[in-house]
Amino acid sequence: MASSLGPALRRWRLLHRVKQAHAAQLFNVNQSTISRWESGAQAMEPAERATAEQLLSARLDAAADHALARLVGESPRAVHLVCDITHRLLACSARRQAEFGAPLSTLLGRSLWRYATAEIAGKEAMLERIGWRDALAPPSLEFATGTNGSALVPIVPSVCRWTRMTLSDGTSARLVETLDETPPAPSLQ
Repeated sequence: MASSLGPALRRWRLLHRVKQAHAAQLFNVNQSTISRWESGAQAMEPAERATAEQLLSARLDAAADHALARLVGESPRAVHLVCDITHRLLACSARRQAEFGAPLSTLLGRSLWRYATAEIAGKEAMLERIGWRDALAPPSLEFATGTNGSALVPIVPSVCRWTRMTLSDGTSARLVETLDETPPAPSLQ
């Protein structure tokens, strides 16, 4: 999950009308460092990345965002909403919640990244290359998920769609939908 946060930082700055010089003060770096992060010419150090993740992580603070969470929660489909940066669970449908091996209250606000399959990790690694956090990228992506064998947050072989959404404060969330569960192969016993 070591993608660049530069494009997300640039989008946040533009939406909040924050100049690079002010962002540099927030991170305690030079303005030129902000420029290099945003262009992808320089990676953030772990402490700077943690600060950026905290600044850029999606929160459902506005009424419109609460409405989105309610729509996700009331969906009859297997869907959930996560922060696009940290993968923290923001909302999920009852159908998705029924798949979890833990109460929703223990998973809300926690990153689901540790449950990612190799296929999910591969798609995540590809996001930066396709410009996922840029306006030019397609807003959704479909792929086969693989399986993780977890009892807590099980992922079964299926087709998944990620849809990027911008929340009211300019942060990004990702709607995760299960489109088609692939039935397990019949046993030969």
